Amino acid sequence: MRDGDIPTIFNPRRFRTPSVVVTGDEQPRGSVPNGPFTSSAHLQHTDSVTGSQQAAEPSSGSGALHKLKSCKNSCCSRSARKIYFGVCVTICVTASWVGATHCIKYLYLRRPVPNTSYSNNSNSMHRHIVVPYNAPFFTTWFCTNWTVLFFPLYFICCLISTKCKSPGSILWESVWNFRDKGFTAARFLTRCSLFCLLWVATNYMYIHSLRILLATDVMALFATNVSCVYLLSWVILHEQFVGVRIVAVILCDTGIALLAYMDGITGSPTLGGVVLAACAAAGSAVYKVLFKKVIGEASYGQVSLFFSLIGLFNAALLWPLCLVLYFTRVETLYWEQLPWPALLAASGLSLAANLLGNFSVALTYDLFITLGLITAVPVSAALDVVLYGAHFVGMKLAGMILIAVGFFLVMFPDNWPDYITRLLRNLIMLSHSARWSRRNRHGAQGSQRRDIVDYRTGYIRSHLRSPSGRVR
Repeated sequence: MRDGDIPTIFNPRRFRTPSVVVTGDEQPRGSVPNGPFTSSAHLQHTDSVTGSQQAAEPSSGSGALHKLKSCKNSCCSRSARKIYFGVCVTICVTASWVGATHCIKYLYLRRPVPNTSYSNNSNSMHRHIVVPYNAPFFTTWFCTNWTVLFFPLYFICCLISTKCKSPGSILWESVWNFRDKGFTAARFLTRCSLFCLLWVATNYMYIHSLRILLATDVMALFATNVSCVYLLSWVILHEQFVGVRIVAVILCDTGIALLAYMDGITGSPTLGGVVLAACAAAGSAVYKVLFKKVIGEASYGQVSLFFSLIGLFNAALLWPLCLVLYFTRVETLYWEQLPWPALLAASGLSLAANLLGNFSVALTYDLFITLGLITAVPVSAALDVVLYGAHFVGMKLAGMILIAVGFFLVMFPDNWPDYITRLLRNLIMLSHSARWSRRNRHGAQGSQRRDIVDYRTGYIRSHLRSPSGRVR
């Protein structure tokens, strides 16, 4: 990936991704000579029917084999396999992201729970109480603890895939890469603690906004982090200025404004929820850009170790804050009736989404991982319509459409005018070649007609004129 490209949604690292996908591994850009529609075998016609059949049979056989071989080469090439994996990764990222968000949203739903029954004389009564769940920080703390599993999972995968490496060498390789960049132990742990606080703050704002807004609204607002990443990369990392991405930033900001005022501003908590979700998107962008600025290019082992340390710092340092919020009644939490299935599902799906975002770049292009965030919006909208009877009309629908358009504009490559110019040039050349081929075909047919007419005219004249030259 070039410096001007946008990193993945979940992964602060950036990899070099080709802007133009070539279906052949060793073919030049823009040409597919081994495609399924090309054939180098042509039929040769002879004067006799038997000879033509004998000549056509081996040619047709070789042409069919060539087509099958070309189709196999194009469908099983390295780029094609990356595209297949990319589609699967996009589906998995979408499913995990939507599932985690809706599980967290389900935690805040007020649901009646049967309490212990009591008897009054002859008739017994069952009382149902409503158990509220209002613990966004505890949810953030619990879900962040699962990032401790990053490095153990990476460690197990390395032991399975590389049998020659010892466990000590895998751990030492991950630590030594940070030492090569000049990090001391104290400096590295300080950076990890700061990134842990930024990570927890970002996720807290995202989870807290789900108490106010629908899951689809929060996910659409969080998708604007790609525009924030570009702005911060342009200012901090001094990346290339691209005009179309500035237009994308304006469209995303307009979409945020429409969502902020979709329910009005008088007595409506919508504005606060939109501000929290937009701040979560900005915090995610700050995390990615600072990771690129402070850590730089990192290997899979480094990223795994970094995430595991973030989970350790979160579990070791922030649990007193959970207790303070609980005993001061800032967060409402009933341990006896805690919705553990939804909480565990949200944590596991969130971990799966982060694992896919950081490790699936080894199998596919970065673009497919990034698309998982915007494709999750319509899927979540369908779930909100079915589960909660939501309606997406008016300013809400317009804001989501503007955010989606801005998202795709940010993904434009740096040299997008060159691609458009090349496309227009190819279209003009195709139109000229079609016009010349049509003109030549009409000219050939006209000359053939003239020859036939002249031949018939001469034939008629030869019958109408006498040997002396007079007409009969």
